[in-house]
Amino acid sequence: MKGGLPDWAVVGDKRRAHIERVASLLDRWAVALALDVETRSAWCDAGWWHDALRDADELQLRALTGDSQRPVGLLHGPAAALRLETVGETRQDVLDAIRWHTVGCSTWTRTGRALYMADFLEPGRTFMQADRAFLADRVPDAFDAVFRQVVRLRLEWTIREGKSLSAETVALWNDVR
Repeated sequence: MKGGLPDWAVVGDKRRAHIERVASLLDRWAVALALDVETRSAWCDAGWWHDALRDADELQLRALTGDSQRPVGLLHGPAAALRLETVGETRQDVLDAIRWHTVGCSTWTRTGRALYMADFLEPGRTFMQADRAFLADRVPDAFDAVFRQVVRLRLEWTIREGKSLSAETVALWNDVR
């Protein structure tokens, strides 16, 4: 399963391309930061697996998570983390990164923070391309500052779109501001 999508993944071609870009960006940063083999593997695996169930239907996601309350768009991370646990994944930093990558988590290690940034900064997204490319290039030299900026940008977008803020997102902002 390492180094690619799991056989139980539910992703279309567009999602697969996004996942590949996220994993590639995480690997680029891991190399630039001269991370040890285990950490680099954790970052890349989180990138490959974070959206493994993004294209699954609502019934499947609710059945996997047991969650009948959260919006369906927030369930693919928790569902993928739970599925990974059932097949033997034990790295808590990887599981937490995947579980919370859509809303954030104030107790993340750098694995979660890196995934959160890569998911937002990957070059295939069409908005703010020059700004996001600039931030992506700065990650190896200014990891924490870029993370704070990405959290701020994502928070601003959520508010501008009139979406509700999850408790996890608020806690993350309070941790980094």
